[in-house]
Order: sequence, then structure tokens, then C-alpha cells
Amino acid sequence: MLPVVVVHGGAGHVPKEIAELSTIGVKEATRTGYAILQKGGSAMDAVVEAVALMENNPRFNAGRGSVLNVKGEVEMDAMVMDGRTLDSGAVSAVRRIANPVQLARLVMEKTKHLCLTAEGASKFARSMGVPEVPEESLITDYAKMRWKKNLEPDANPVECQMGKMGTVGAVAVDKDGNIACATSTGGMINKMEGRVGDTPCVGCGGYADNNIGAVSPTGHGEAIMKVTLSRLILFHMEQGKTPEEASDLALTYMKERVDGLGGAVVVDPKGTWAAQFSSLQMSWAAAQQGELHFGLYHGEHFVEPVQENI
Repeated sequence: MLPVVVVHGGAGHVPKEIAELSTIGVKEATRTGYAILQKGGSAMDAVVEAVALMENNPRFNAGRGSVLNVKGEVEMDAMVMDGRTLDSGAVSAVRRIANPVQLARLVMEKTKHLCLTAEGASKFARSMGVPEVPEESLITDYAKMRWKKNLEPDANPVECQMGKMGTVGAVAVDKDGNIACATSTGGMINKMEGRVGDTPCVGCGGYADNNIGAVSPTGHGEAIMKVTLSRLILFHMEQGKTPEEASDLALTYMKERVDGLGGAVVVDPKGTWAAQFSSLQMSWAAAQQGELHFGLYHGEHFVEPVQENI
């Protein structure tokens, strides 16, 4: 059953043409992560590279496709977690960084802290030789259009997300049985300057523990934070639930308790995985035993060879 990698491109509701491109993107990211695992690479290597690929894809709300805050600027969050040691690294409200997930990994590996924010994260990035990119390179015409459309004072923050896939993330188990997760996001459309969502928060925007499994969620960040969604899913798995059952229980609770929609990709130490969501759509893909699994709508589960198109 090992290795395995599972990727999501965000929960939401987008037009058909954008959804199709999102599906292509998660399949590409999954193939990339799986190739690393097949060559003996670590789960951490796999999830970081899979997420970085989606950060570079303007179809996703992360990195180069990030949504804009109320001032029309890009502020991004990302996190990684190592299930072997429970080490984690995160960045929040970072600007002019092409791949926040890679910076989050540097926070984990090169500092004693778990999260750096805003200008402090930028200073750390410079000290690590991470190049800054022009903010314009991270802003797409589509993001500008969504920003302008949702400037009205009565715009609903959840409905504003419709039309753009949300947070991206990945979970993996490598050949050695080590587990990792990575999550990255541009946040919520027209958010207040300085707003930080669930993504960089351990137990909310991700969690990985070799003894239980790993989770990377997507959806309305404030709702995810209120129920600590990632840790809640793993709690249910500790009680004996499968990744699919645990995800459904936690997502149902989030909907009933705080009226939040979302989704998650989950894996356990044996390689059993799930991609569940309460939103209308969630682009997802998984690679295991030479097969690529993927879907977008509820009930969809397509399978093709991983090696196809490589």
C-alpha cells in the first residue's frame, strides 16, 4: 500500500472550465509527489513539491494564483508538518514569495519556532537566500476581477470564495512509513489586511503524526479553526474510524456546529486514504500502487495509470 500521496486543490464552486484545469493541476501535482516517493524520497519532500507545483499554477488560490485582500494585495499562509517528529513550520501573511510552502519548511528546519509572520517572515526569507518576486507576478487578471466584484459592503465572505478554488494541500506516507502534510493558501477573497486563516495553525490547517495519520484541509478558514478540523479528524481515527469515516464525521460537525463547508485529504500509516468534502466541489487526486485516482464532484472516482502522460 506504500508509498501514497493525496492532493487537494481546494474546496469551492467554480465554472466548468476552471474546474477542469484544477483537476489537471492536482493530477500533475500528485504524479510529481508520487515520483519522488517511488525514488525513495521522503513524505516531506513529496508534499512540499506537490504543493509548490500548485503554488506555481495560477488556477489555484496559493502562490501565483492567490486571491487579493481588501487593499488588492497578496498575503499568503503555508505550513508543513513532519509526522515522525511532530516538527512543524509555518508562515503567515507573507508577501512577494513565490513558494510559501518552501519557506514554511525552512522555518521548521532552520529555526526553533513553528511560525513566522509578515515582515519577520520576509526577513527570514532574505536571510535564507529566498528571492523576493514582484507582487504583480502573483496577481492574476482573474484575481483582480474577483476582488473588484466582491468589494461591495454586503458581499458574503463565504459566497465570495465561489468562483475560485481554495487552499491547496497534500498528505503522504513514504516507503519508510513516515508521514507528512503541507498546506498553502492565498486566504479569503477581500479579507482584511493582516487576516490569518487556519492554514498556518497546527491542528487546524494541517496535522501529521506517524502514529495516527495526516490531514490537509480546505474550506472556510474561520470555521476550520473553530473546530480544529485536522486534529478533530485524527481524533476520530484514534477512536478507530477509517480516514473516510473520520473525515465525514468532522466535516458534518463543522457544518452543523459553525455552518462551515470544507474538505480534507487524509491518510493513515497503512496507506488508507480519503478525499472527502461537504462543499459542492473539491479537486483531488491520489497515487498508490501505480494507479492515479481523482475526482471533483461527490461520487466521482476515476482511475488511470500513474505513468500516463509522463
